[in-house]
Order: sequence, then C-alpha cells, then structure tokens
Amino acid sequence: DNPHRRPSHIDQARAQAAINLSNALPPTLDEPATWPAWRTLLPHIEALADHAAPDADTDTIALLLDWVGVFLTDQGLPTRGIIYLRRSVTAAERLLGENHPDTLKSRNNLAHAYEKAGDLARAIPLFEQNLADHLRVLGEDHPHALISRSNLAIAYQGAGDPARAVPLHEQTLADRLRVLGEDHPDTLSSRDSLARAYREAGDPARAVPLHEQTLADRLRVLGEDHPDTLSSRDNLAVACQEVGDLARVIPLFEQTLADRLRVLGEDHPDTLSSRNNLALAYRAAGDLPRAIPLHEQNLTDHLRVLGEDHPDTLKSRNNLALAYREAGDPARAVPLHEQTLADRLRVLGEDHPDTLKSRNSLAVAYQDAGNLPRAIPLFEQTLADRLRVLGEDHPDTLKSRNNLAGAYRAAGDLPRAIPLHEQNLTDHLRVLGEDHPDTLISRDNLALAYWDVGDLARAIPLFEQNLADRLRVLGEDHPDTLKSRNNLAFARQQGELRAADGSDQPDW
Repeated sequence: DNPHRRPSHIDQARAQAAINLSNALPPTLDEPATWPAWRTLLPHIEALADHAAPDADTDTIALLLDWVGVFLTDQGLPTRGIIYLRRSVTAAERLLGENHPDTLKSRNNLAHAYEKAGDLARAIPLFEQNLADHLRVLGEDHPHALISRSNLAIAYQGAGDPARAVPLHEQTLADRLRVLGEDHPDTLSSRDSLARAYREAGDPARAVPLHEQTLADRLRVLGEDHPDTLSSRDNLAVACQEVGDLARVIPLFEQTLADRLRVLGEDHPDTLSSRNNLALAYRAAGDLPRAIPLHEQNLTDHLRVLGEDHPDTLKSRNNLALAYREAGDPARAVPLHEQTLADRLRVLGEDHPDTLKSRNSLAVAYQDAGNLPRAIPLFEQTLADRLRVLGEDHPDTLKSRNNLAGAYRAAGDLPRAIPLHEQNLTDHLRVLGEDHPDTLISRDNLALAYWDVGDLARAIPLFEQNLADRLRVLGEDHPDTLKSRNNLAFARQQGELRAADGSDQPDW
C-alpha cells in the first residue's frame, strides 16, 4: 500500500483489479487446456487477497476467492483451497446474507474442499447444514437442493456409512426423476451415484443393472463421446470386475481408454484414470507383464501433467508399488511405498485416509518381504489411527484389523490372531452384512486361522458356509469362489487324514 495515496483511490484500484482478473479468467475449471492460464493468474489473485483486509472484500473478490479455492481443490491442493474458500464464505455471508444462493454455493465448495482434504469431521456437518438451508430457502424440489442432497450422500459414502448414503441417493434419484425427468443429465448422474453406492455397500449385483441403464441412457441422450458417457462405461467395468464378470471388464476398460485418448487427449485426468483402471484390471487378471508398463507410464504422465504432489500422482505411485509387490519384486515395491507414505504425510497430513492407506500398504510390503518386525508395528499404528480418525465401523478400520490379525498369524502368534479375526467377522456381519465381499474374506481368514491351529471342527463349517455364500453372491466362476472350493477341499482332505490317524485335537 502507498501511504501517499488516498484510501478511496486504493479501494477503487483493488476493485478494478478484481474486475480485470475476473474478466481474464478462463470460462471453465476442468479443462486441462485452461490450466496454464489459471496458474498464470493465480499469483495475481493471491496478491490481491494478501493486500486487502478480509472485511474489505467485495462481492467480486469473494467470487474470485471461491473460484481459486475450487481450482486449487481440483488440482489436488485442498488445504490451500480451504484458506480462500473460508474467506469467500465469510465475505458472502457478510455481503449477501447466509441464505443467499451464492453463499450456499460457496459453503458447498468449502465442504467439498474439506472432503477432498480427508477432513470429513468438518465436511459432513457443513454438507448437512447446506442441505437444511437449501430445503428451507429454496424448497426440496429446487435443483440446487437436489445437488446438496447428492453431495451429502457422497460424503456419507466417503465416511464408510452406506446406511445413510444409500437412502439419500435413492431419494435424490426419485426426486430428480419426478422434477427433472429421466433424461436430464442430473438424473443420469444420480442413477450413476446410486449404483456406485450399492457397489461400495457390497451389493455389486444391484449396481451392474443401474450402470448398464445409465450407460445406455447417456449413449442415447448425450452421445458416445460425451465425458459422462465415457465415465459410465468406466463405472460399469468396475462393477463387472466386482461381480467377477472378468470377460467384460478388460474390453470395457480398453474401449474407454481408447475413446478418452481420442476425445480428451492423453493428458486429461480422466484419460490417466482410464489407464490406471485398465492396469488394475490386467493386475486382477494376473497379467502383470501388461499391467506394470501401464502403471509405469501412468506415473510418468501424472508427474508431468499434475506434478509430484497431486493426490492422483501419489495414488499412481502407490499402484505401481502394489504391482511390483504382486510381481514378487519387493526391492522395487518397498522404496516406492516408503516414498509415497513420506509424500502423503507431507502433502495430506498424518490423518488423511490416503496417508493411512499408504502406511497400511507399506506394512503389507514389509510383510511380503518377510520383514514382520517392521510390518507389525505399522499395522498396529494404522489400526489405532483408523479407530481414532475413521471410527470402529469404517470399512478401512475393519481391513486394518484383518491385516493386523493376518500379520500375527504369519508370525505364528495365533493366540492374538484368532480373537482379532473373530471380532472382525462379527463386525463385518454387523456393519456390512453377510453378503459383502469383505465379510466373506473375513470368514475365510478366520477359517484359515482355525485351520492353522488344527481346529478343523470349526474351520470346515466356515469354509462350507463361505463356499455356499460365494456361489450365491459371486457365482461359480469368480476367483474368490474358486479359492473357497479349493480351501474346503484341502480342509476336508486333512480332516479325513486326521480321522484315519486318530489325531483330531487343535494345537492351541
């Protein structure tokens, strides 16, 4: 600030600078071609904000801060985005009032940034408040109220709370069908979101028909090259993978990648996501020679396009490490997992769900490398952190308890492993239901632990139940069903041998 200029002149200059910057902004946030312009303008908007007191923000400055906050969040920098979005919300409340639609929109963007930062404890109450305000101010049928309900449902999903997410998605879809019609893009998005919620709730059999319907509708309404149509094909492939329909999975992912390369270009984030999903599908099919080069290319492209600190880049490095691990190459996997954990601690913080996933992945890598003394403390720390951050019923917490029990089992510490496996199965049944794939895995692991101590009287009935459930839920050709049939056959064979020997007592 120049002390020789009048305050009114300074205010006028700031107001004009805000207008000039607003006019210079690209028309969209989500096209990679516009990102260089956004990055060029970003320091100027930040300087404008830094040299003005928040209580002097105009409506134009508030709007600029909102756009910058959303841009930073979408670029994988939600912590920086939150700073500007908080200020934008404060200015909007002061200038427009708490109930103005633009204020509600800014508050929604702030909640979304908290969600992306992994701070669901702040995101969910904001989404809840925003929905209540939208219903009160605009009414339950207003498109913005329907968007607000959808966002809250997605946040519940992210918190591992399908019991609250699924009914909200179902209500939003019903309301959008009634208010907007079956062909409105928001209605199609709702059907897609509901299908994904069913998937995450462990009910992929209900998800697949919804994804198929959404893809057919988007092909008809939006055309084959629309980004939402391409996303629908991608989501259908994921659902097919979860129900074990592997014959459809890889062709769907291959088609989506080819279409995104043609329509969006090789550097678009959706194209990078498609290459990642195809690599994961090759991995699931056991085709590591095709998966690993794709993961390597994807990491290189993420580093070039999004930068080393973007959350998607960190995920890409994590996936490459997982592929090396599955290929039996711990010498390359462990350093990548260590680097990803260090980067996530620095960029996202110690309590972010992705950071907790990295610590878990590193522990698994240590275990696979035969380094249980380093693996077990990491598993213990991850379980403690997930209990504190996510709660005891979150699916990731249940996975942590399963992994810790598995590490105890691998270390021969069955007196500590078996009670954990028993607790985990009970919790899975209560939280996710008897048909969720993770519940079936939990039952299988408990049966294997009983088998390890020679308690076939308890192991075999669990194997039998799991095979029956997997046949019913996943089908006879799913890889997990084949594993169940194999486990049961070996357990029965061992039981028959023990009966012939007269030795049928457990070892613990």
